[in-house]
Amino acid sequence: MACEAEKMSKIGSFEGFQPVSLKQEGDDQPSETDQLSTEEGDPGKDPEPSRISRQPSVTESTLYPNPYHQPYVSRKYFVTRPGAIETAMEDLKGHMAKTPGETIQGFWLLTEIDHWNNEKERILLVTDKTLLICKYDFIMLSCVQLQRIPLSAVYRICLGKFVFPGMSLDKRQGEGLRIYWGSLEQQSLLSRWNPWSTEVPYATFTEHPMKYTSEKFLEICKLSGFTSKLVAAIQNAHKNSTGSGRRKGLMVLTEPILIETYMGLMSFIGNRNKLGYSLARGSIGF
Repeated sequence: MACEAEKMSKIGSFEGFQPVSLKQEGDDQPSETDQLSTEEGDPGKDPEPSRISRQPSVTESTLYPNPYHQPYVSRKYFVTRPGAIETAMEDLKGHMAKTPGETIQGFWLLTEIDHWNNEKERILLVTDKTLLICKYDFIMLSCVQLQRIPLSAVYRICLGKFVFPGMSLDKRQGEGLRIYWGSLEQQSLLSRWNPWSTEVPYATFTEHPMKYTSEKFLEICKLSGFTSKLVAAIQNAHKNSTGSGRRKGLMVLTEPILIETYMGLMSFIGNRNKLGYSLARGSIGF
């Protein structure tokens, strides 16, 4: 009985057992278990917190393209097709050639938000005298509508977040820019409540959804870049204006931008389906 008790005491103390690390042939890197045991050190030394060594990550985060932007979504927009935006710029340069004496300051691709909260894809061109707002068909590569606004007529620019009446059912987040060139008091009631009216004395813009698809689109879709260039051009136009204008100077305000819609059924359907953009809708047939 004494011999059996002695054998069991040796087994209980695990005498004769040694830890074995499992490595594959040709693997010179220590395992995590070996790394832990090495960093623990001798029992006589001060204990140090154990660390697990990790290989450095080789994944680099880049801004272009946006990692949260799915490539197939951007390909739906015809403006992102190769050569589309360049063709539109050349067409607008051709329109400007018909009015000599103006110097082009730059091109931008923005989203216009009309007085009924409908989104519309627009190209904006700023010269030293005029702001051009172009509705461009990126499918047929042609200019559909061109609105010219004299910079000397612009008297106020508002920057801020979008706000809606308390009872509105269709609201949007974000911020934008509104440009005023006419009197709101002289706007007729018919033009205010007509969703297709072109007599609204202001225009509201926000950034295009394709802003982060590439470095090129980041520059032409940046609202801050457009604002700084536009403000400088308007101020110069006011200084060089020779007519006895109704207003002198430009006010740049930071305040909420009111979009006065209530039901918003038209904008709800149109904006969710991106009807204001040149977009690939897919094949429709039987």
